[in-house]
Amino acid sequence: MRKLLLILITLLFFSCSVIKVEQDYDKDTDFSSYTTYNYFGDLNTGLNELDDKRLIKAIDATMRMKGFLLTEDPDILINILSVDYLNPVRNNVGIGIGGTGRSVGGGVSVGLPVGQSKLIRSITFEFVDSRKNNLFWQGIGRTKFSANASPEAKEEKLKILVEKVFEKYPQVNL
Repeated sequence: MRKLLLILITLLFFSCSVIKVEQDYDKDTDFSSYTTYNYFGDLNTGLNELDDKRLIKAIDATMRMKGFLLTEDPDILINILSVDYLNPVRNNVGIGIGGTGRSVGGGVSVGLPVGQSKLIRSITFEFVDSRKNNLFWQGIGRTKFSANASPEAKEEKLKILVEKVFEKYPQVNL
């Protein structure tokens, strides 16, 4: 029971964190012509093998929900790029010393950082038309990331990130 409570608290913590999503797409694309997908053969996501599997599982589930089929001869090839970086601390406390007097003045100021840098994971999803070999949609998700999170928490975090990014994919009636 205690382990379940810990997992639920961790999932709640991760699900409440902000996921920033951006997208770009070719406005001349007929999105309704795409019904099948697969991944680039030389996919190098930048994630470890376990997170790769979690991410692919989340993408497959989301693509199925949107009505796409995973096939060997796809309309869409998906490329995934991931980068982890430290978000610099932007909060500072200033301490100043100064003096005034008749024609004399001076001052010293020091900024002290408050808080810690946060590890941010940015994952880019690129959809490429497999027949024309051109990029037609790109979605980017950025969120806080903890390397020490449990496997369950990492899986849930990736699932939520994929769902939020893929919400931006233009709506089509399949």
